[in-house]
Amino acid sequence: AAAVVLLAASGAFAQKGETVKMVRIDAQTGLLGPVGVSQLKGYQFFAEKYSGKGNPAGVKFEVIGMDNKLSPTESLNALKAAIDQGVRYIIQGNDSAVALALTDAISKHNERNPGKEVVYLNYAAVDPALTNEKCSFWHFRFDADTSMKIESMTTFMKDKTDIKKVYLLNQNYSHGHQVAKYAKENLARKRPDIQIVGEDLHPLAQVRDFSPYVAKIKASGADTVITGNWGSDLSLLVKAANEAGYNGKFYTYYTGVSGTPTALGKNGEGRVFQISYAHYNMGGKFQKWMEEFNAKFKDDMYTNSIDNIFNSLTLAMAKAKSTDPVKVAFALEGLKFQSFAGENEMRKTDHQLQQTMFMTVWQKADKKYPYSAENTGMTLAPVQKFEPYVASTPTSCQMKRPG
Repeated sequence: AAAVVLLAASGAFAQKGETVKMVRIDAQTGLLGPVGVSQLKGYQFFAEKYSGKGNPAGVKFEVIGMDNKLSPTESLNALKAAIDQGVRYIIQGNDSAVALALTDAISKHNERNPGKEVVYLNYAAVDPALTNEKCSFWHFRFDADTSMKIESMTTFMKDKTDIKKVYLLNQNYSHGHQVAKYAKENLARKRPDIQIVGEDLHPLAQVRDFSPYVAKIKASGADTVITGNWGSDLSLLVKAANEAGYNGKFYTYYTGVSGTPTALGKNGEGRVFQISYAHYNMGGKFQKWMEEFNAKFKDDMYTNSIDNIFNSLTLAMAKAKSTDPVKVAFALEGLKFQSFAGENEMRKTDHQLQQTMFMTVWQKADKKYPYSAENTGMTLAPVQKFEPYVASTPTSCQMKRPG
């Protein structure tokens, strides 16, 4: 909270050179701390890239991180501290339970405090509820939600005749529950012959030895594992699978996240897949920025939604001719913009970004796909691209707008 005290409240009327203060509330310590620390570097890196002449609004961005220790209570305390210091843009993504708590708190704050509204920019919390029954005008999601990712993943899997038996292993919180739910529904619709031979949920960021889980996977006869695990929960799972000699396939969301490429190493070539809205080898300007980030921080840039946030914010602020959160939120609704992967659209109905998806596979880096993840000599290479309409899923959101 002391970091936020340094932030001065700023006016909410756009002008060239104005500084837009932003606070990112996510874990920076504990087992998932390395992911949060890496992502905070990414936010500060892109804040610099999009400041001043680099954006049509001409504003400058400043991002400060606050450690929520992966706790909704700590997150709400951080939110209050940020709001008290005049911050009007909140960023969060790692943990859908935290995301749901922040969405509710921000909606209540905005209703009670006209003129001091706050916008919540969600870059990674993928529980579909956030853009369905729990949707809020003040919440904008820049990642693809679980239903969208599973829709793309199973579209890819349906033609893979070698997949016959699937094991579902996920973290025991809203995201993990949703991955299992949508995986079962989609496979039943697209590949009813596939057997679900096992299903487990484990505590989030608490398991240090996944060998008992891997033993159950092997005993089930599963040739494929679907997991939404991230951070240490994926890297330690992969490590245990390698040590146990499990040779099945892994279909994941977050293979590229800190620690997992190192845990994989040379293992898993051609057997570990990731569904995401980006990958290591996007090319163009973004590829140069990734290389620059790696040279500066000795780390990989894998949270590409950060770029989409700053890209769309600058366009929305220019369109609104203001940094006022209410005006910017209305300008973000329905906004179409060119990203590193093609045209994106922030769907007005529910504030869910519609975007291209990629299925990638873990393989040796080569001339075509040269980026070496965590200096392993390996990379995630694209094997199939899905246009936005493929991953798009319906919404039940009944948006309540101010005014």
